[in-house]
Amino acid sequence: MAYDLLIKNGTVVDGSGAPAYRGNVAVQAGRIVEVGGVDGPAARTIDAADLIVSPGFIDPHTHYDAQICWDPLVSCSSWHGVTTVIMGNCGVGLAPCRPTSKEHEIAARNLEHVEAIPYDVLEGGLTWDWQSFPDYIEAARRRGSGINLGFLAALSPFRHWVMGEDAMSRAASEEETAQIRRLLAGAVDAGALGFSLTVMPQHLGYKGHPLACRLASDDELRAYGGVLREAGRGVIEIALTRRPSTLSDREYQLIELLMDASGRPVTWLNLRDSDDHPEACMKTLEMAAPLIARGGRPQVAVRPLIIEFHLRNPFIFGMLECCKPLFAVDTVEEKKRIYSSPEFRAAFRTQFRRAADPRWWQSMQVKEVGSPRLESNLWSSVAQIARTRAQDPMDTFFDLALEDDLKLVYMVPLLDINPERVARKFSDPRTMIGISDGGAHVDMLCNAGYPTYLLGTFVRERAMLSLEHAVRRITAEPAAFFGLRDRGRLAPGMAADITIFDRDKVGCEERPEIRRDLPRGGRRLVTKAEGISHVIVNGRMLLQDGNHTGDLPGQTLAPNK
Repeated sequence: MAYDLLIKNGTVVDGSGAPAYRGNVAVQAGRIVEVGGVDGPAARTIDAADLIVSPGFIDPHTHYDAQICWDPLVSCSSWHGVTTVIMGNCGVGLAPCRPTSKEHEIAARNLEHVEAIPYDVLEGGLTWDWQSFPDYIEAARRRGSGINLGFLAALSPFRHWVMGEDAMSRAASEEETAQIRRLLAGAVDAGALGFSLTVMPQHLGYKGHPLACRLASDDELRAYGGVLREAGRGVIEIALTRRPSTLSDREYQLIELLMDASGRPVTWLNLRDSDDHPEACMKTLEMAAPLIARGGRPQVAVRPLIIEFHLRNPFIFGMLECCKPLFAVDTVEEKKRIYSSPEFRAAFRTQFRRAADPRWWQSMQVKEVGSPRLESNLWSSVAQIARTRAQDPMDTFFDLALEDDLKLVYMVPLLDINPERVARKFSDPRTMIGISDGGAHVDMLCNAGYPTYLLGTFVRERAMLSLEHAVRRITAEPAAFFGLRDRGRLAPGMAADITIFDRDKVGCEERPEIRRDLPRGGRRLVTKAEGISHVIVNGRMLLQDGNHTGDLPGQTLAPNK
């Protein structure tokens, strides 16, 4: 038999965690048919001598819900060897949505406020070729994708479909809950991998209202969990808190409630620490031992959380009560008026001191300016500039932005800066690597390249975990969690999602690059991959030496029954 593809002479790291070995991989009709000493004629042969052959990487936490409308390559993820992404996280999504301009605006504003995707970009790029959740999946399949797309049913749009704008202010009635439950059941039947929600206080949506899923009552959540129990498949994702501390009693109870109702695994965000709370993650893992024993998995990051932001989008301060009016106004002039207000600044000063580390002003730097007269401030900290101006740092922070018509971009390291603590978390089998947020916060950060960063920085350079362990963590483990039993390993019968890379070169650019390639020229940060030789999706070549072949072999995925 002639194979469609034969990968020869590579070092096979099969995703199981077993030791690497020299071998060949044969592919036929999109499936792996043999691994090891296989040989024979093939329509296409790749000589992978001196290269690693691994399963394609799986990213469990992305927000490409909108980007798939205009970017079939799903960049930057595909550049870094990711062959499957899971979207619809954190309870915010685009389906179901009625075909009216008001409903479209509400859905887009929710994404803008929660995931920091500029509204102008969404307005210019969303195709709106769907109404129901099954329509949304079908539209994605019809448009085509370079990589595989997995969908969680984000709870907010389901509540909004049934309850209208009341979804942002109250719990659902018994009758409304039953209607939402039926819609979720239809989504699971159509291929949803489960559903998602958030209870994070900074997740504000349209006009500064709480994102709709935050208002779901415990009775509602029990009903929605029952959808997965009846289906016998699916998972739940919940965003809890960004605080680097242990789970609160309420957060623990919420995870337990979802597990009891659904009988299914729950993954939650997120497990972070800081210099002030260096043991928070390990304490959380100990506290959550009963949940983890039942299949729960807290997600952890690989890359440091270093963000760039401007005050046209106040996302970073969504947890402060005084900032909520900023989410209810749309123009720069209205935001500038609020930032200039003495009342706002007095409230901000008080609330910021309670919620954030005052050392922020020392680590926060000016990265970009729009006005040439402010260029002397570049790469200086807010604290340094404040001393020069003989001014309070907080006032300097706002005044600089106002002087630049809110175009000025700040950069600040937030969390996961200590590499030893980060490696301790992502090496731990009780966690799941994720939180790339690919497709979200597009002009603030780009952590979609975490697989190549993991392999280059922590495997090769720092030798903090083995290659086999690292590959398992970003392939077989997320595949198993989401019920994608034919993905994540190189073995006969598995889908031929394969990433080939040079162990000596694999890595991710340290500093993001600015591009203006979003709809309507929107700005985003990207990180390019290094050392990725081939990306193969469902047995077909997507990328070769970083270049797109023109093929779009991705599929829309459903959990295996």
